[in-house]
Amino acid sequence: MKPNMHTNNWFKGAFILTVGALITKVLSAVYRIPFQNIVGDTGFYIYQQVYPFYGIVAAVSTYGFPVVLSKIYMEIKLKGNKGEIAALIKSAFFLLSCISIFSFFLLFFCSDFLAKWMGDKELALLLKVISFSFLLFPFTTTLKGIFQGEGDMLPIAVSQVGEQLIRVGTILIAATVLMSYHTSLYKVGAGAMFGSVTGGLISLLLLLYYYKKRNLVLYIPFSVWDDCDKNFYKRILFEGFTISISSMLLVLMQLADSLNLYGQLVSSGIDSDAAKSLKGIYDRGQPLIQMGSILSISMALTLVPFITGEKLKNNKNELIGKIKLSLKIGLFIGLGATMGLCGIVKETNIMLFENANGSTVLASLTFIIFFNAIISTCTAILQGLGYSLYPAIIILISIFVKYGLNIWLIAKYGTLGAAVSSNITLFLIMILLVGKMMSIIKAPLFDKKSVCVIGCSSIIMFMLLKLYLYITNFIEPIFHSIRVLASFQAISGVAIGGIVYLFIVMKADIFKEQDLNLLPLGSKLSYFLPRKGR
Repeated sequence: MKPNMHTNNWFKGAFILTVGALITKVLSAVYRIPFQNIVGDTGFYIYQQVYPFYGIVAAVSTYGFPVVLSKIYMEIKLKGNKGEIAALIKSAFFLLSCISIFSFFLLFFCSDFLAKWMGDKELALLLKVISFSFLLFPFTTTLKGIFQGEGDMLPIAVSQVGEQLIRVGTILIAATVLMSYHTSLYKVGAGAMFGSVTGGLISLLLLLYYYKKRNLVLYIPFSVWDDCDKNFYKRILFEGFTISISSMLLVLMQLADSLNLYGQLVSSGIDSDAAKSLKGIYDRGQPLIQMGSILSISMALTLVPFITGEKLKNNKNELIGKIKLSLKIGLFIGLGATMGLCGIVKETNIMLFENANGSTVLASLTFIIFFNAIISTCTAILQGLGYSLYPAIIILISIFVKYGLNIWLIAKYGTLGAAVSSNITLFLIMILLVGKMMSIIKAPLFDKKSVCVIGCSSIIMFMLLKLYLYITNFIEPIFHSIRVLASFQAISGVAIGGIVYLFIVMKADIFKEQDLNLLPLGSKLSYFLPRKGR
């Protein structure tokens, strides 16, 4: 009975944490749209130039170190040694505090150097503001690790959602108020970046509230807080950084763009103001990529716990089956989201950002959704199989590949070159990770029928959407506004394209009912299956 209760609590906790993460990601993607509408493309450029530094803080404090800390915490808790738990917490907090203080001073005092590297010295103010968010990192990370180690995911989910709500609120309010006073766009950006501090403070307060409410202080008697256990340092550092790096792939791609895209545009002869606007238009792709990636990654990663379970059972056939299914779902949703968004990208651009500027570049950026879906699935599977170092090294090296490709391609093709360099980099990462997985399981990961069906279905959907847009362009006089028409086309296009794509793929019988039942709302999808597949 107890094992079943423990399993049920674990799945309940994982579900709560997943819901919290999804809400957080949706908020993170959606707020950029009204923010861009308030500050314009140049203001958006200023914000996005320094956003990757906040993204790094978010990755290490949410996905990296808390996971490792909770893992060690649970191992010790099973032994019943409360003194060792206290030593772990103190060791982790001391180590994370050292990283935090070092990162704060590095970013704060090197802000002028980094701003100059990015080609815009006025960005230094924003970097200084972000640096303060590093000071909250050891407190929130340690508390999240404790709660996750206890299997209590509610405080983590609440703190994440609360942090994002306050952060987004701060960003939009600061932008609205400061713009109304005709403040410098750089000061507006600094005000928006202050949201990383207010959000972090709220997250910490919520975690402390639950910490006191749960009386977890009983696990940390101060009498044993004499010395840190140095044996924990190596494991926390190694595993924490490998998981953190693997979770910040897109942030590292954005960081490479921040470091040299604007500078390369100016070096190619483009006026500085025009270059800022072009970078801001290019950055419109970020919320589109995030929104497109949320569903594809979430659905595919749902199966990762089952993969870990089959590995523990040493059931190779079932393990390979679950791996193939995860990748098939990643391919299905990732390619569908990419081709669907690519088909209506111009209309979506007008609907969200008022005009069609940069639509060709945004169309190229949509392929990041597909690559990211496969890469994220492969990374999670490899971590579940015990190969966390390999994807971390590949992803860390990728930033240098992306940076180098930017120098070559931006000079020739402008922001389109930056989009192409991202796709080339992600394609190489995908090939290396898929190759690694094939060498581990010694079996093909994709069957030809599934690849052909999904590929052909996505092309049919794309062509249908283009035909639909061509026909609906004739009713433009009814709407009296290009943006209203584009909104109608984009929203209805999502529905039409999604239904057609889903219908064709499901009728091709590449998914079975038992496969779909493992996914959220999978039972609803089974109605699209042919009768023999049910």
